[in-house]
Amino acid sequence: MDGNGLNRRQFLKVSGATAAVAATGIEGVLAARRAPAHAQGTTLHIVRWNDFIPEADVELRRQAPEASKALGAEVKFEFINANDLQPRITAAVQSGSGADIIQMLWNWPHLYANALVDVSDVAEPIGKSQKGFYPVFSATARVGGKWLGVPHGVTGNAIAYRRSWFAEIGVKEFPKTWDELRRVGAQLKKKGKPIGQALGHSFGDPPTFSYPLLWDFGGAEVDKGGKKVVLNSKNTLESVKFLQAFWKDACDEGGLAWDDTNNNRAFHAGELSATLNGASIYIVAKRQKDKIKDEKGNPMVDDIDHAALLPAGPAGQFALYLPFQHSVMKYSKNQKLAKDFLRWHHQPANYGKWFEVNFGYSVGSTRQWEDHAMWSKVDKPLRVFQRAASKTLMLGHQGPATARATEAYTKYIIVDMYAKAAGGTKAEDAVKWAEGELKKIYG
Repeated sequence: MDGNGLNRRQFLKVSGATAAVAATGIEGVLAARRAPAHAQGTTLHIVRWNDFIPEADVELRRQAPEASKALGAEVKFEFINANDLQPRITAAVQSGSGADIIQMLWNWPHLYANALVDVSDVAEPIGKSQKGFYPVFSATARVGGKWLGVPHGVTGNAIAYRRSWFAEIGVKEFPKTWDELRRVGAQLKKKGKPIGQALGHSFGDPPTFSYPLLWDFGGAEVDKGGKKVVLNSKNTLESVKFLQAFWKDACDEGGLAWDDTNNNRAFHAGELSATLNGASIYIVAKRQKDKIKDEKGNPMVDDIDHAALLPAGPAGQFALYLPFQHSVMKYSKNQKLAKDFLRWHHQPANYGKWFEVNFGYSVGSTRQWEDHAMWSKVDKPLRVFQRAASKTLMLGHQGPATARATEAYTKYIIVDMYAKAAGGTKAEDAVKWAEGELKKIYG
């Protein structure tokens, strides 16, 4: 076995190109003008989510034959529902078999650290050559000083809202505070145009709403050291009581059962005045403008705008955006090939094509992509996402983004605290329940 865990008998006779790759990575492949000599018949299996921008998956499928040719082995993508990623990872780790590379959301590398390959030799050169990774990735993909995932991108979120509907009640700018949004939302709901928010067990919209709401009111799961549970506080209780009133006054109360797709569909169907989402609501409405119309029969995209952040609360205005990375699994027999693919994919000529079709939905993992020419072409409502990746906090704030913080997210403790209260549980009881669940994790 070599240092990457590869059996040398798996490879063809070592060529000059292979030696170059060993020395300099994908640059060696390019310099040698031939693919590295991986074992004949080798297939690299990559599992990712079904993207909310379908064209992004189309682009990766298009790139697969190019990567296969460059690397001398078949590259195969498999796309699955994002909510199925964690069960898939868990099953693979437990069985010791599965995909070679798996997409990790949030700070999952902390949770699966013992099953992941150190990819610092891939990640660090990418970061250095592209103006640095965003700080959030040090919290999500770096564990014990090692990169256990190669940062890939960040999906920002913002409130998509119907500009004309807000104007009908005299609101020209999106409300800047939670109290203002509650008042405005109540007026819209009375007109049959409620705000929509997912609070079900889903990976994106429910946590990206619930955690910032907690922080905006000054609440937190744990102290700054990440050891003591401090959730049961006056600030947390105020946030939960606010949510109860906001939910009743302004929201579509069916959102308790929604996942990350329900609010998109409801918004496009003209049932919601506003909803927290990534850029996908706008982008899909633009790409399907002949199909997605407003009540007057006009393209709905012309009436959609984005608020840059969720409103501010008594303690400030915070955001939780979704970072994701690619991790190489320790059980993989193709660890070197997996690293070579990640080097290949992150070359600007390849990565840039994937970045462009996202049109602001998923932004780059390094600051280099903030300056890409695409941003001069996107519509004004999408420009709020250009630097979104620099604004996000991470699960576990105000403490560190640890495996325990990830476990709390995985069990939807903060989401369920708010969902229980919205569903009728007394605010104090919802907070006390969540406190007890966190103590089971943090001790």
